[in-house]
Amino acid sequence: MSEKVEEYFKPIKFLIIGDSNVGKTNCLLRFCGQQFTNNHLSTIGVDCQKKTVIVENTQFKLQIWDTAGQERFNIITQQYYKNAMGIVMAYSVTDKQSFQNIEKWMEQIKDGAPENVCIVLIGNKCDLYTERQVTLEQGQQLADFFKIPFFETSALENTNIDNTFLTLTKIVKKNIIDTKAKLRQKDQELQFNKLGENNKKKEKKSCC
Repeated sequence: MSEKVEEYFKPIKFLIIGDSNVGKTNCLLRFCGQQFTNNHLSTIGVDCQKKTVIVENTQFKLQIWDTAGQERFNIITQQYYKNAMGIVMAYSVTDKQSFQNIEKWMEQIKDGAPENVCIVLIGNKCDLYTERQVTLEQGQQLADFFKIPFFETSALENTNIDNTFLTLTKIVKKNIIDTKAKLRQKDQELQFNKLGENNKKKEKKSCC
């Protein structure tokens, strides 16, 4: 007998960010079941793909926003950080500058995204062995510095694409559960404090 699957009641907003030409669009299209292509034009502004996934017996409707990597679209991109619950930060292992710019993207996240946003780092195009400029160890060290998960990916070979987005969804689910638990605890503390105040008022009245 299969376990019951619960449905999370509202869409989960993800972003995929990083420099232009690191393969963000192909990663997203791969995850959404489409084929790899070399003919994509650079994303202008933002584009959105939707996918429903089941993670740990919970169904989530993902809205994944593919953002432009060019500086001239930064203002447009920054608007989409608001209410994001998860972010995939991407660089290309064949482009050292895109790796170095990850710190810049992290600053944008800190400035525009919610404080508790979940982040995964990916080093894309790991299939291009002879063109590699960034090692696996360098990518892992950067992820360890930011204390976030890390995968090397290949949209061409479909390596770690699903793993990236499903891992991010699992982290978001845990974040949702933890947030609800904190809110319940806070509510219980408020109720306890009110009860204490009411008891004090009753004691004062009985002394009169």
